[in-house]
Amino acid sequence: MKIALPACQNQVDEHFGHCEYFTVFTINDDHKIMSEETVSSPAGCGCKSNIAQTLSQMGVKMMLAGNMGQGAVNVLDGYGIKVLRGCKGDVKRVAERWLSGNLNDSGVACDLHEHGCHKA
Repeated sequence: MKIALPACQNQVDEHFGHCEYFTVFTINDDHKIMSEETVSSPAGCGCKSNIAQTLSQMGVKMMLAGNMGQGAVNVLDGYGIKVLRGCKGDVKRVAERWLSGNLNDSGVACDLHEHGCHKA
């Protein structure tokens, strides 16, 4: 299984659609991180880009994010990627917290931007 986190300088980026890159962790059957790679973030709004398709093709099944609009949640869900919002801090520590069952979705969707990404 693979999980992805929108990142900037090894920290979970607060805005999924405009992150610097995505950190992707490969997880083994014992819920341990086996490897880490980065994927460049596409230009423009994340939910209007091909990032969901790219991550899905890599085998990503979970996105641990700071926040994102409902449009992005819907797009990721359409590619079989579940979303957990409300994450912050070092990407590896956040991933480890999720793996140990210590993270819950904030349930809050970002809707403060006017660039149209949040309508889907």
